[in-house]
Amino acid sequence: MLLAPRLELRQAQSLVMTPQLQQAIKLLQMSNLELAAFVEDELERNPLLERDEGTPAVGETPERAEPAAEEGPFGQEFEDYWHPDESTNGPADGGGAEAAFGAPGGDGPDGLRWNKVSGGSFEDGSGDPLDSLHRAETLREHLLTQLMIEIQDPGERLIGLHLVDGIAPTGYLENEPEAIAGLLGCTPATVLDVLHRMQRFDPPGIFARSLAECLALQLEDRGRLTAAMQALLDHLDLLARRDRTQLCRLCQVDGETLAAMMAEIRSLDPKPGLAFDSEPAQPIIPDIMMRPQSDGSWAVELNPDTLPQVLVNHRYFTTVSRGSRDKGDRGYLAERLQSANWLVRSMHQRATTILRVAAEIVRQQHGFFVHGVSHLRPLVLRDIAAAVSLHESTISRVTSNKYIATPRGIFELKYFFTASIQSVDGGAAHSAEAVRHRIRTMIDGEAADRVLSDDQIVGELQRDGVDIARRTVAKYREAMRIPSSVERRRAKWAPA
Repeated sequence: MLLAPRLELRQAQSLVMTPQLQQAIKLLQMSNLELAAFVEDELERNPLLERDEGTPAVGETPERAEPAAEEGPFGQEFEDYWHPDESTNGPADGGGAEAAFGAPGGDGPDGLRWNKVSGGSFEDGSGDPLDSLHRAETLREHLLTQLMIEIQDPGERLIGLHLVDGIAPTGYLENEPEAIAGLLGCTPATVLDVLHRMQRFDPPGIFARSLAECLALQLEDRGRLTAAMQALLDHLDLLARRDRTQLCRLCQVDGETLAAMMAEIRSLDPKPGLAFDSEPAQPIIPDIMMRPQSDGSWAVELNPDTLPQVLVNHRYFTTVSRGSRDKGDRGYLAERLQSANWLVRSMHQRATTILRVAAEIVRQQHGFFVHGVSHLRPLVLRDIAAAVSLHESTISRVTSNKYIATPRGIFELKYFFTASIQSVDGGAAHSAEAVRHRIRTMIDGEAADRVLSDDQIVGELQRDGVDIARRTVAKYREAMRIPSSVERRRAKWAPA
């Protein structure tokens, strides 16, 4: 049999991921911040796109340029870090708040009470409350103020600056004194001397290099660092295991004195630096808003502040196309027009899909919004996908990094998808999140003389119709970082 070439016609179907389809999928799973950044990039690259002038750019905030630090000799390095005469609260002419409105806390020209922190009046409501967050004293500023007062020698101040720069947000020193000494060309003893002086700064326990040292500094500040206390701090591992017999022997105290010492240790702050916020917390901007209606239903709508508004400038395209005779230029314009149109359609489709999915989630979790987490029903991606006629992968992309503002708070859409736990009598299943909430409520309400074990929690849940195993209760309890019944019993019986 001879093989010969021949032509055949065949029909076949295949799924091709075009660049436009990939872009639509990418937009669907973006958060509102990522979408805003993507749209800004497209506005810069595509001349046919323009922002709707009636809507500001999402996340667009005015920025203030910071003056560049001038390089100087070694003796001026401290001045580059510290500018005691600078004021970030005064008017634009460089004067401080006192120059414009009098002394801090004094009366202004209109008889209003002015505050230096915010630069405005709280009585008349003209000051922005967020200004006080941005201008709150940070841990670094708090330490530098004390450094200027307590240490006068320029060389020691420079060492102190490096120590302040090496401090973690918790207040612990991360940089080794030997490394700082090698960097500055001084002896480690000099750095340790400055460190010991700065360890007396406020808040107590600052600049510690270990938990034991942090607690010791706080006890020393209180005048309570006795030999017995130091022995207790030297054996924090035994304290964590609550080995009272061994601790009494090492500290040479009786049980009652040891209990009082342990209570004082618990009153200390293991992370003193966290009392200062390095920067204000950034709030979550919800993508969907919901509010109750008079008929008991819910109104669900998209948050317009998270939707960048872009338009296709067809007039500009027509004008430029008529004046262009080069084939390459016309091809470029046509490609840009197609890309702009596709972006607008993709953003509209993204908004419509998010709204459909969110509305269906609200409908199916109606009990949660009315009665709370105990009425959260089991829900999986497949349930929503079937209700809105979309693929499960699409539902997964829509609910990732998307938040909804509800009367009960702001939740990620993923929160409403929980596994199901079967009922004892074969009735309606229970949500795993609702069961975890029930476990936490039971443990929070237990008395000191009746600490519930995992088996007892299982019995209580089964009496309420929840078919759950002991290992599942233990897994949920550990995930919520709740100690075991033995550890909880010890903590409840320990002296306060």
